[in-house]
Amino acid sequence: MIKFYCYPKCSTCQKAKKWLDDNKVKYEEIHIVENNPTKNDLAEYFKMSGFPINKFFNTSGIKYREMGLSSKVKSASEDDLLELLSSDGMLVKRPLITDGKKITLGFKPEVFEKNWLN
Repeated sequence: MIKFYCYPKCSTCQKAKKWLDDNKVKYEEIHIVENNPTKNDLAEYFKMSGFPINKFFNTSGIKYREMGLSSKVKSASEDDLLELLSSDGMLVKRPLITDGKKITLGFKPEVFEKNWLN
């Protein structure tokens, strides 16, 4: 089962959810603020993704800017960044979607088509 970490008020998450529904992709919806991925989950997703750790941050989010994370993300250790991401779902790029083998961050229809259509 695909895990769909999202924030219901996020317009990007709403577009992604509509795409998944329109394409009849089954998923488990997880409210990213109420049920933020754990540090261990995020470490696993990070390794699985092949993305740089900074791609996991919601850089356009208010909390990211308020905390002045743009410079911290460049210099902090991977462990510290995973700890930070696991502390607040609003810091995590969304939607975060995984099936345990692959992961997508954000919403781009062409990326979804490649990854989530069988």
